[in-house]
Amino acid sequence: MLNWSWVERGIGSLVMVAAGGSSKGEQWRPCVTLAVTVLAGLALAAALVVSSRRKEYEKLRRRCHQSVDEDDKSSSTAETESSDSQSSSGEPTMANPAAEDFATWQRIIRLDAIRADAEWIPYSPSQAAVPEAEALRLASAVGFTDYGDMEPCRIYHSARLVAVLEAYALHDPEIGYCQGMSDLLSPILAVMEVDDEAFWCFVGFMKRARDNFRVDQAGIRRQLQVVSKLIRLHDADLYQHLEKLQAEDCAFAYRMVLVALRRELTFGQTLWLWEVMWADQAAVRAGYHGRRTPSAPPTDDLLLYAIAACVLQRRKAIMERFNSLVEIQREFNNIAGQLDIWKLLDDAHDMVAALHDKIE
Repeated sequence: MLNWSWVERGIGSLVMVAAGGSSKGEQWRPCVTLAVTVLAGLALAAALVVSSRRKEYEKLRRRCHQSVDEDDKSSSTAETESSDSQSSSGEPTMANPAAEDFATWQRIIRLDAIRADAEWIPYSPSQAAVPEAEALRLASAVGFTDYGDMEPCRIYHSARLVAVLEAYALHDPEIGYCQGMSDLLSPILAVMEVDDEAFWCFVGFMKRARDNFRVDQAGIRRQLQVVSKLIRLHDADLYQHLEKLQAEDCAFAYRMVLVALRRELTFGQTLWLWEVMWADQAAVRAGYHGRRTPSAPPTDDLLLYAIAACVLQRRKAIMERFNSLVEIQREFNNIAGQLDIWKLLDDAHDMVAALHDKIE
């Protein structure tokens, strides 16, 4: 008899009975029983992780409510207690700046939530059809009141943005909230209807993207350097022209890096790009070094190859029409909806195949 724990025995017995066997007198072959039990054990472990993560998210949401209450109290007594907000040396105390930061994040989050576009609606019929009462209930629960005459589905989506982004600001106070994060979260909320699950997916996304939102912008600069290097290696003439225009640092691609091409692509195109990008990153984490396509291996930086490909696709215009950085910036600020995602991915994978060894 295999040395199973009581949990494994119980799960194995339930599976055996459900499959038509006997949990007492009839034995499955050890290899089959072990496989079923391992799978059942993994399912149980996953359920426990989901439950733990849900409780952690709920705890963060309670802290958000407490922060709101504390902010309201501090606002009502600001004048009488202003002298208490400083230490004897005249410096601000450590408690108040944190409260002020969260209040600032809340204001920006709500503004960005109101501005969120409605491209997601065709991709989430159930959320698009949410009853007005449910939308208003959620908005009230998160303190989102400035929705004006927005449709119920947009109120609902904006309220979910507020809930998850506030929780993230407390989860990662070093980064907090910066404009652009709502662009990254909105597609996740559209395809995931449970807030705590969407939150943890967003946390996973932000593990790679969070450096983009640092005050020192070190993460953005590193990625723009990669884009610049890709252009230099792939097309020396274009790179030299960018140098003449003082645009070789690719600062005009700042927004594309910051929000992972979300504002340049349609909603559907964004989902396609991100899924391919995440698949590559998962393959890299798993240690896969083969070829994702017949010629291109998986890479952590597929987004950067795609951005470089986007620039290269506009080579003719940049070389022949643009004579300043301002003109290049204007071009890339106005390319929304003009990109062919499949051509972009094909070009990006061609660049990976040709330049991967020189970049990574």
